[in-house]
Formats: sequence, structure tokens, C-alpha cells
Amino acid sequence: MTQQKFCQDCNQRQDCQKIYQQLAGAKVSSVVPQVTIAFLLPLLVFISALAASGQILGQAIAEKELHTALSLLVALVVTSIFILVIIKTNRRSGENR
Repeated sequence: MTQQKFCQDCNQRQDCQKIYQQLAGAKVSSVVPQVTIAFLLPLLVFISALAASGQILGQAIAEKELHTALSLLVALVVTSIFILVIIKTNRRSGENR
């Protein structure tokens, strides 16, 4: 309610409406693939790497504390490498545009 009153009293009200109409009519590509790659895939890679390294190291290492720490370390390294590959790929695709 306060926002509507503020906009009614504003002397640039017409300019704001024009800008919002232009933004609404803009033809742009969806950002869903980029958001998925940026946020969901690294999380899924981390969880998958943690589960896989937990299984593999669980059979090889008897100590539970060492097993957990190494599994976490392996998952972090794998996820970091994945993120670096994404960054390099995005930089190269940005150069080709």
C-alpha cells in the first residue's frame, strides 16, 4: 500500500512504467540452464563424490574418523575440479561469442 502511494506522488512515475514495460517485453534467453549448472550440478557432484568415496574408502580404511575425513577431502577436490572446468568452459565460450 505504501509503495502505491509513493509511486502516485512520484514525478518520474511515467518513466518507471515505460522501463518496466520494456523489461517485460524483452526477448531474452532463459537463465534456468545457467542456474542449474552454477548451483545444482556442483551440489550433486559433491554429494555423488562423497557417497562414492565413502563406499570405496569404507572398504579400504578401517578407522571411521580417517575414512570420513578422507571422503570429505576427496569430495571437495572433485567438486573443485568440476567447478574449475565449468569456469574454463564458460570463459572459452564467452570468447567465441
